[in-house]
Amino acid sequence: MIVTIDFNSEEAIYIQLRNQIILGIAHSQIREGDNLPSVRELADNIGINMHTVNKAYTILKQEGYVKLDRRKGAVVAVDADRMKAIEDLTAQMRMILAEAVCRNISCQEIHEVMDQIFREFSCCNREGGADDVV
Repeated sequence: MIVTIDFNSEEAIYIQLRNQIILGIAHSQIREGDNLPSVRELADNIGINMHTVNKAYTILKQEGYVKLDRRKGAVVAVDADRMKAIEDLTAQMRMILAEAVCRNISCQEIHEVMDQIFREFSCCNREGGADDVV
């Protein structure tokens, strides 16, 4: 797993790390059951504090992307609670779409952006994936 941190970004390092792990899962670079590097190993490789990695892993656990096991460490385990995931996505999308409406972005433009992003992920090859993406 290659992680690139922008130390000049206003976005917190633990959020950048969280986001890159989620993108890695979405792109199938990291798969269900894969072990993530240990907190110490990842912190050393990136050159950040162990507490920062631990915070990112804790958030990923809370969000249902990983399970933390004392023996195995952080293991990718995408939450199977689909209804909760849809509720969370709806809340996040509502805000994103409100921002788009305020910036006069059309529904068609939003769909085009979403379709393009979906094509970037390997989700179309997964069971139950987005087969209807044009």
